[in-house]
Amino acid sequence: MNLEEYKGVYVFAQQVDNEISSIAFELLGKAKDLAKDLNTDVTAVLIGSDIKGLADQLAEYGADKVIVVDDPELKDYRTEPYAHALSSVINQYKPEIMLVGATAIGRDLGPRVSARVATGLTADCTVLEIGDFPLQAVPGQEQLHNQLLMTRPAFGGNTIATIACPYNRPQMATVRAGVMQKIDPIKGAKAVVEEFNPGFTPDNKYVEILEIVKAVTETVDIMDAKILVSGGRGVGSPENFKILEELAEVLGGTVSCSRAVVDSGWKPKDLQVGQTGKTVRPNVYFAIGISGAIQHVAGMEESDIIIAINKDADAPIFDVADYGVVGDLNKIVPKLTAALKAEIAAAK
Repeated sequence: MNLEEYKGVYVFAQQVDNEISSIAFELLGKAKDLAKDLNTDVTAVLIGSDIKGLADQLAEYGADKVIVVDDPELKDYRTEPYAHALSSVINQYKPEIMLVGATAIGRDLGPRVSARVATGLTADCTVLEIGDFPLQAVPGQEQLHNQLLMTRPAFGGNTIATIACPYNRPQMATVRAGVMQKIDPIKGAKAVVEEFNPGFTPDNKYVEILEIVKAVTETVDIMDAKILVSGGRGVGSPENFKILEELAEVLGGTVSCSRAVVDSGWKPKDLQVGQTGKTVRPNVYFAIGISGAIQHVAGMEESDIIIAINKDADAPIFDVADYGVVGDLNKIVPKLTAALKAEIAAAK
């Protein structure tokens, strides 16, 4: 493999029902940073049916070029045709870096594509940067520059691993939603649009979609919430989450939780904040009964305002909190809720 042939930062621009997923815009924002360090361009790979009209949106969020793979076989996501499409793009255009969102689609697609193009894949990344490999120079070993350093939680989130792929290309990563920030859209921006179709011949690996049933849920995605009231093991019991729910209701917010709460079976995984849960950036984040382990902090430290309530004055959560209250949450939270209710009533 001639590594010099591989150039550019590429992003799989996931779309569903001809609507680009938010993760695509987040990845383009990070791709712009990586491309700047490498003095190269950003290319979005748009796969689907009748989707060429979406290219301008990708340009507004940072794509210099958009490769469109448009075919009726790609109308709905199926593993085989999508894997064929993306691996064909990689083989044809030879990107140096290939980023895929760690969504349900991306987690299925990424590993299959990396196997087809004979490269590695680092899954569920939370940090991407350009640097040296090895990180520290080792006597007798060449230190390679301008490598993609991919950081992700390992061993169940109990440690952090930084991984490189120095001898194969492209350097591939799936990236968790919410951890990268999209750029402000550049209105009227245009990208070079190139159509590419490797040809699709259905075979016995092409599954047939009999019916698509869309799930209906009343649960708010915590990644979209502006105010989060998050509880940890210190809340004490699933029943005690009622006082957090009352606070969230007064504020028009949403309840979330730490990994310990999910592991205890008190709340569903969808509400978990942290490296093994979701990364959130609300305007206000209440950390109630949460000690502040590094795995949790990594998922919420970008919140605009962090308010911590914990009986342990030495809890690490206070190191990242803008405001902290030391005391019994069972006394403090109901009083806070009552005070807010009174303030809102007086304002009316």
